[in-house]
Amino acid sequence: MASIKIERLNHTYQEEISMILMREIKDQHIKFVTITGVDITSDLSFAKVYYTVLDQDKKEETKEALEKAAPFIRTKLAERVDIRHTPELKFVYDTSIEYGEHIDAIIEELHEKSEE
Repeated sequence: MASIKIERLNHTYQEEISMILMREIKDQHIKFVTITGVDITSDLSFAKVYYTVLDQDKKEETKEALEKAAPFIRTKLAERVDIRHTPELKFVYDTSIEYGEHIDAIIEELHEKSEE
C-alpha cells in the first residue's frame, strides 16, 4: 500500500501531465490522450503513466510520440512539482477501459439471452 505522500504525488502528477499535454505539447499525435492514472515507485525513481487514446487506430503512433516527449514532460514536471528527484516517466497504455467495455458487452449479451 502506497503512503499518503505517494498517493498525493500520483494525483498531482496525473493533473500536471494532463495540463502539459493539453497546453504545451505541439505534437498532434498526443492531443487526444487522456491520462488515467500515475503510479510512482516508493523510492520516487520511476513513474508509470497510464493513458488512453480517443482513436484506437493511433495507439502505436501515440506511444512513440509520448516516449519522445517524456524528457520534455519530465523537465516541465520538475519545474512545477517541488520534490528533490523527478521520477523517470514510463508511459503504459491503460486497457482497463477496453476491458470494462468488453465486460459490459458480455453482460448485455447475457441479459438479451435471458429475455428470450
